[in-house]
Amino acid sequence: MGTDEFGGEQQDRVDQTTIIGGLPITLLDLEESARLFVETALSARTGNRRPYYSTSANGQVIALARSDEPFKALLLGADQIHADGMPMVLLSRIFSRKALKERVATTDLVHSVAAQAEQAGLSFYFLGGTPDVNRTAVARLQEAYPKLRFAGARDGYFTTDKEPAIVAEIAALKPDILWIGLGVPLEQQFVARNIDKLTGVGVIKTSGGLFDFISGKNSRAPAWMQNVGLEWLYRTILEPRRLLSRYLKTNPIALWQIMFNSR
Repeated sequence: MGTDEFGGEQQDRVDQTTIIGGLPITLLDLEESARLFVETALSARTGNRRPYYSTSANGQVIALARSDEPFKALLLGADQIHADGMPMVLLSRIFSRKALKERVATTDLVHSVAAQAEQAGLSFYFLGGTPDVNRTAVARLQEAYPKLRFAGARDGYFTTDKEPAIVAEIAALKPDILWIGLGVPLEQQFVARNIDKLTGVGVIKTSGGLFDFISGKNSRAPAWMQNVGLEWLYRTILEPRRLLSRYLKTNPIALWQIMFNSR
């Protein structure tokens, strides 16, 4: 994993990981992760450091990492990997010596971070989604957290030749926390290409379909389905053409990986 300069209690939290499906997954829970983001972003204001980089893993990510070594290397280059899948949490209780406390879904994490960030005076930047989804996501989060500042926002529909200008703009704006929702593996590839150009940004979090959920375009599964690890089934029912074949391919691989490559 990547490294950064932390001290005391903060460093202790950064070092707490367990291996699930062959990946080092943080043991920090939702609130601990939110505090880490806020503390890291605040400390980054005093220097010009490389951003702290947090990404997430679920069944799809574990399966892709199994078959795609370059993608796995991108994950291992992160400072932190969250378990964004309840099956990972449940199975960690059986196959890992250090069980995960809870699922840290980015759709929940963004709210915990926003609540603390508005009190600390931190700023966000949303990169990703369609123009309408991006605008709506920003508006809805600001409505929920009126004191939260946005340094900027940009949809994810841009060509490769526009990327340098977008990265330069974000670097100039220096948001405390940059949320990138370009989808797997595009968002991890984007970070790998550009993280060293984003000094001054405190924290980068890859976010998958986060903006679709904040904007209301997509709905969350009922709480009971989330708690028993069936949110993937709920999403499949809503989008069978897009997700059924994906989950049929990735879920068995992810299960195998968790059973035999956790410790």
